[in-house]
This record gives sequence, structure tokens and C-alpha cells, in this order.
Amino acid sequence: MLSDFLKNDKFRAYAQILIGCVIGATAYPLFLIPNNIAPGGLTGVATIINYFIKVPVGTLSLILNVPLFILGYKSAGKIFVFRSLIATVLFSFFIDILPFSAVTKDPLLASLYGGIFLGFGLGLILRGGATTGGTDLIARIIHKRMPFITVGAILFVADFLVVVAAGVGMGAELAMYAIICILVTSAILDVTMQGLNRAKACYIISNKNELIRQRLMEETERGITIIHATGAYTMEEKPVILCIVNPRETVDVKRIVKEVDSKAFMFITEAHEVLGEGFEELK
Repeated sequence: MLSDFLKNDKFRAYAQILIGCVIGATAYPLFLIPNNIAPGGLTGVATIINYFIKVPVGTLSLILNVPLFILGYKSAGKIFVFRSLIATVLFSFFIDILPFSAVTKDPLLASLYGGIFLGFGLGLILRGGATTGGTDLIARIIHKRMPFITVGAILFVADFLVVVAAGVGMGAELAMYAIICILVTSAILDVTMQGLNRAKACYIISNKNELIRQRLMEETERGITIIHATGAYTMEEKPVILCIVNPRETVDVKRIVKEVDSKAFMFITEAHEVLGEGFEELK
């Protein structure tokens, strides 16, 4: 009974949101606020305001988010808005009440470790189907009214403006540390969202595809897919071998292809999330 409850999708979503809020919020009292680093978003705006007026960052962030939730209610689904509202309240609450103090006064260390905590926390919140409000809601509101502007572009501009404001208000050095924090946050967020199960997709076109197929299956023990394609110039049908492997296995794939047919055409792409046999279990 308990195991079934723990596997429930709603429970897992809210558990991820709660844990993400605690971890992400921890970045502020431990690293960011004591070193005046404003890592984009409305919480970054709140950090800049806190630099001049000592009002709690979490409280300021929550106040700034209220009008955005009112405007954004119709721009996103009800479940998403509800979960995001919970996440925003919890995130803001934990920033102010977590009993932590600064562990370093080195702004470089603070921006690096703050980015790690923040990225991991935000990644869990996003996996739970929510956000912490702020610029994400702004982006959704603008995108709905001006669809030709992407959400990613709006988020980039919003974070850029916050960093510029930090540079003007708190100095260029702190703005540069904020950029480092944003980059680290983004990288850790991606890893948290997509997992560490990245793989490579190898596409191979050769006149000796059968020999290549056999050797790949024998030596890499990976599944092979044959895609039927047509050359645009010759209009001839030619099979394309597709093989998904771990990054370290690409060396073996290239070696096999070169040994069988040095004139083969091959390209390798990133497979950001691979689920199924031989990789991460499909959930």
C-alpha cells in the first residue's frame, strides 16, 4: 500500500517540488545573499533590492510574484499555475526561514556552489511540473500575446536585464559573478532535468552496411535499427544504420566503421535522454 502511494505520480511531483524548493532556497542564505550575487529572475531582483534595503529576499520575491500570477493565470494551465504557486510560496518561505549562514565570503566560490544548489533545486521543481514563478511567468504571458517571440528568448533578455541592473547597482564585478552563477545553474538544471544518461546516436551510410551491422551487434552488444532512406541526388534507396551508444562507445563504433568501410558516411549526434533497454528504465 505504501509502495503504491510512493509511486503515485502526484505524490512524486509534489515531493520533487518540496525537495527542490528546500535545496534551491538553500543557495541564497549559504552563498548568494551574503555575497550580493543576483542570479537572474525575480529572486535576483529581490537580491538587488536587498542590497540597498534590508528586506528579506524571500518576502520581496513573493510580493513581486503576486501580480504575475494574477496575469499569468490564463496564460498557463490550472495545474501548472497551482503547482507553481505552491513552489513559489515554499521557495520564498525557505529562503527567509532556513537557519543557515554564509559558508564562504569568496564570491567566485559562492557563484559556483550557489549555481549548483540552485540548478539542482530548480531542476527538481521543473520535473515536478512547476516553476518558481518570476520571469518564467513573464515569458509565458509575453509569448501568448506575441507568439513570434520564443519563451527562451524572453527568459534570456529578462536575466540579462537583471544582470545589467546588478552591474549598475552593485558593481560590474558582482554582475560578472552573477553571470557565472547563471551559467552553472543552467548546466546543473539541464543535468537534473535530463539525467546523466546521455548517449550518442550514430548514423552510418555504407555500401557494406551488412558487415557493419554484424560487427556492431557483436562487438558493442547494442541494438541496431535500419532506417530506409532515399538519396536526393541519385534517388536511390539506401539503408541507414542507427546505433545508440554511450559516449565512450563511440570510439569503438568509429573504429569498426573505419575497418569495414573507410569510405562510409557517418555522423554522430547527442541523444539527450535515452530510455529503455540498455539505458535508463522508462518510467
